[in-house]
Amino acid sequence: MTTITLGPSGTYSHRAARAVADDGDIDFAESMTAIVEAVAEGTADRGVVPVENSIEGSVTESLDAFTEYDVAVVREIITPIRHALLAQDDSFSLVASHAQALAQCRGWLEEHYPGVDVEAVASTARGVERARENPDVAAIGHPDNAGDGLDLLAEDIQDQSSNATRFVAVAPASERKEGGGKTSFIIYPNADYPGLLLELLEAFADRDINLTRIESRPSGERLGDYVFHLDAAAGLYEERCQAALADIEELAENGWVRHLGSYDTETVID
Repeated sequence: MTTITLGPSGTYSHRAARAVADDGDIDFAESMTAIVEAVAEGTADRGVVPVENSIEGSVTESLDAFTEYDVAVVREIITPIRHALLAQDDSFSLVASHAQALAQCRGWLEEHYPGVDVEAVASTARGVERARENPDVAAIGHPDNAGDGLDLLAEDIQDQSSNATRFVAVAPASERKEGGGKTSFIIYPNADYPGLLLELLEAFADRDINLTRIESRPSGERLGDYVFHLDAAAGLYEERCQAALADIEELAENGWVRHLGSYDTETVID
């Protein structure tokens, strides 16, 4: 089985993907969109993408890719995030890392390196590569990336000690399952009237289904038009979840509803 995730080797996505790959091949892509596209088009069996961080919130590129490509979510992986500052020495003037990592360490950097410039790159591992190539560049990444010319200047530099990222494993749409403790939905009502969102939420609240996340994203069709992403703490095998799905499909009769499938959650500490 081939698994694809955000590369190059050494990213947090790579660490999460190792829990999915089961000693299979792991390939790398430069964006979340490319990962989801590869699974949808059948060039990879599994994709692992981040969808939410406990400090910076949702990874919107992943959510938008789920809207664009028809895939299934088959597994959820929660991974604690430990950021470290890595450089050849402490004379650097630029910190390069993924935008999420830079944001998660913003306060620490402002306190300890107030004059340093920052640059967002495709992944934390790309920042590590930059730091190995250039003594003027430091990187933010997992402490295990130290060595091979890079010193570990500081550990646990994230602004919140509870920093964790939620990853999901995506599979071809044909592998959607109804068994699992959570279900993800994408809803495009293609309508706009007072109380629409309330009616969508009531479909779950009336059946005592907890929504663990709800987020709106621009549909791209017109200004003020939205797609809603919902995560429900219930499996599609449950009658109450099936009834809620029927209700939201009726409310979105002029648009569409996609359920990404039901899945279970695990925590991976690596």
